[in-house]
Amino acid sequence: MPGGSIYVQPDEKYTGSSPQWWYEKFWREDAPNRRRSRYVKAAVGFVIGVALALRFDLAAASPFAGLIMAGIVAGGDWFLDWRSFHATAVWRGARRGEAITGKMLRRSLSRLGYSVLDGRAIRGQASIDHLVIGPGGLWIIDNESWSPDTEIACYGGRLFFGEKYGSKTAKPLVETAEAFAELLTRETRIPVTITPMLAVHCGLLPKGGIVLAEGLTLLKPRLAAKVIKSAEGVVLSDEQIEVLARTAARELQRT
Repeated sequence: MPGGSIYVQPDEKYTGSSPQWWYEKFWREDAPNRRRSRYVKAAVGFVIGVALALRFDLAAASPFAGLIMAGIVAGGDWFLDWRSFHATAVWRGARRGEAITGKMLRRSLSRLGYSVLDGRAIRGQASIDHLVIGPGGLWIIDNESWSPDTEIACYGGRLFFGEKYGSKTAKPLVETAEAFAELLTRETRIPVTITPMLAVHCGLLPKGGIVLAEGLTLLKPRLAAKVIKSAEGVVLSDEQIEVLARTAARELQRT
């Protein structure tokens, strides 16, 4: 977030009675229940596999069909459990969101003429995780994570995280985008505007994975490059992109 780190740091938040600590504790304690449930589902899959084999007159192969179906069901159930836990990695402090998003941005945008600068700040002011400059314009992207059950939504034009207003999150990032745009416009004499985004690594986004509220776009990290590529028209030439990227690298402090 502007002005500070967006991640839960290795301090007391990750020990004792923090939400992250309890989440991992309950996850581990619930492992036997998940295994028992997986065995039951695999057994049902075995029965279905045998039934399908008999239905198609493959009685001799029915045990193998049952085992294959049981394996598929068990593997699928394990994968869903793993994905659910893995989705909380940034929130739990196991991974860094800026590394994830930066890799996705470069992989999708670099070959299309976009420049991605990580960890930039106006000296003495707010910082951002990524600045993207390309044919479609400019974006700043920060990373954030909330608890897995936090609903992120827009009601009446207002941003909400659960039952809390999200203005304290949206306003600083919007102001940072304006400050970055003012600096780059002044230094390059190329009039630019910057669109602020927030990559949400953990939390409940609505179907589609995007929320637009209070001048901010909140979205799943994998959608950031897609939204950038969908920008209409070419607003910057290759020469302008190079000038803006060089100026940003020179004028914006690395964080």
